[in-house]
Amino acid sequence: MGADKAVTRKPDPEAERRTGDLTEAPPDRGRGRKAKVLELLPNATVRVELENRAQALAHFGGATVRNFVRVRVGDTVLVELAAHDPTRARITKLLPRP
Repeated sequence: MGADKAVTRKPDPEAERRTGDLTEAPPDRGRGRKAKVLELLPNATVRVELENRAQALAHFGGATVRNFVRVRVGDTVLVELAAHDPTRARITKLLPRP
């Protein structure tokens, strides 16, 4: 067998497109919305009002649980709505006050 022959492959341009760049952020699913905290409820749940005046119950998720975040009535937060129930949400970020 030709051990002295090196096998060279052409780079596959489609492989980069299929796997994507691992350093880029995941695509936005379009569920992230700004909301205003209306009411603090028990068990780390808050009632928020979305920009379209709809209300939802939200809880803290991800890094906001590990890193203690205190929200107050009137704070602006970024929430992700649940896909199966638009009245439920997860707080992903506390936005700075204007």
